[in-house]
Amino acid sequence: MPYVKPSAVAKPPRRAYPSDLTDAEWLLIAPLLPATRPRGQERLHSYRDILDGMLYILRGGNAWRAMPHDLPPWPTVYAYFRDWQDDGTWKRVHDALMAAERETSGREPEPSAGCIDSQTARTTEKGGTAATTAPSAWSGASAT
Repeated sequence: MPYVKPSAVAKPPRRAYPSDLTDAEWLLIAPLLPATRPRGQERLHSYRDILDGMLYILRGGNAWRAMPHDLPPWPTVYAYFRDWQDDGTWKRVHDALMAAERETSGREPEPSAGCIDSQTARTTEKGGTAATTAPSAWSGASAT
């Protein structure tokens, strides 16, 4: 793909979507994102626009190709999403936001203990083979 020099003309502000980051949220997340690379093509879209595109798709449950045209192109947003997943950016963002939330609620940033439940769903009180579903009469229904 040929190099496209970013336009020097400022774009008009786009309309906000309910999934867009607020200024306060952006101030928390911006320092956690990877720094720009020293080489390569100049970015055409800001990290905030790219994050707004990701949140539009993830919060709305839409397909990547259904991204509105006033957000960055879906292949660009998806590439950043995938790269940040691979390099651990999302884990760093999650961990930092969770620690900040814990401190805000008056707790230690890191949990001191964990709880694992050995049984998350109750089964029948009978137990054993009497509790299992009877096999189907059709011979191809079960391999057992």
